[in-house]
Amino acid sequence: MSSKPTHEQAQLHLQVYDQRREARLRQARDWFFKNYHVTSIDEAMRIAPMGSEAGTFVSMVLGYWEQACALLNYDLLHEDLFFETSGEFFGVWEMVKPVVPALRERFVSKTFCGNLEKVAQRYEKWVENRSPGHIAAMREFMKQMRTQMAKAA
Repeated sequence: MSSKPTHEQAQLHLQVYDQRREARLRQARDWFFKNYHVTSIDEAMRIAPMGSEAGTFVSMVLGYWEQACALLNYDLLHEDLFFETSGEFFGVWEMVKPVVPALRERFVSKTFCGNLEKVAQRYEKWVENRSPGHIAAMREFMKQMRTQMAKAA
């Protein structure tokens, strides 16, 4: 997108941001980034079983970003504005990406996290055009954080 955001897009963008500030979602996001480091569906189910508070936190985080990304995919949000001011969705995608294929299969849902995946792919292209090497650096940072957290546990 090369045009400026419309007033309506900017208003919706602020509403989406405001939802991130809701106390329970903030708690879920904090838990997610500290604890949801999974590489298999078995690990995912052990760390955040359905019906548990951890499972609720994962659902909240994925549900929030899936909805926000759907708004972007339907052109209700402005791409440049979204990408310039939001990066957390990409971190969420990177953390859940290893288990998404198995979750899609287990729950017979080909579209599970589909909007998040599509936006993450768009973001990779968008940011690499503007800041080459950013994605590789972010992935390395996340890898180091996982290692540090594993040592601390």
